[in-house]
Amino acid sequence: MTLRLGDTAPDFQAPTTDGDISFHDWKGDSWVVFFSHPADFTPVCTTELGRASGLNSDFSSRGVKLIALSVDSVEDHHAWAPDIGEVTGSALAFPIVADPDKAVSALYDMIHPGEGDTSTVRSVFFIDPANKVRTILTYPKSVGRNFDEIIRVVDALQATDAHPVATPADWRPGDRVIVPPTMSTEEARTKLSNVEEVKPYLRYADAPA
Repeated sequence: MTLRLGDTAPDFQAPTTDGDISFHDWKGDSWVVFFSHPADFTPVCTTELGRASGLNSDFSSRGVKLIALSVDSVEDHHAWAPDIGEVTGSALAFPIVADPDKAVSALYDMIHPGEGDTSTVRSVFFIDPANKVRTILTYPKSVGRNFDEIIRVVDALQATDAHPVATPADWRPGDRVIVPPTMSTEEARTKLSNVEEVKPYLRYADAPA
């Protein structure tokens, strides 16, 4: 199965480090960042889960729940968790899905064909309160993720959902936004502040409060 932007994130039932869950019930009406990692007791993954745990309050303040997955067992997840806290200084702060039969990995197309094993790649799914997949990022196993960028994407998605704007390259909250092509400059000036027309197709405005 290949997921695309706008698809409904598949529901599943699975064991996790926080007990058995039904994904949609666990998620509720929150945003979710659902990310896979190749295996427990691996170096890059240890740094990633520690970094994500250290940022858990930043995600929570945005109404976002974190949940991770690997194809290892719950017992392995529990045995590995103390290493995450010891190495990174941040104790595991969210559930890890156990997927030894790779059923969830298949639902979310997390296995990279031709890589010589059946562990998951570093996929990231941004899922909105309506259970729609809004952004998908996929990294190779050798490259650790930038969790500041993952928070930035959440901020951009939430800003563009709340207001009729788009975000330019490297945008962060408080930066100026872009008037979307579907809105005329005249209309933009009635809805947004300090509209600047750089090109007929490129108009900046102050970020709405």
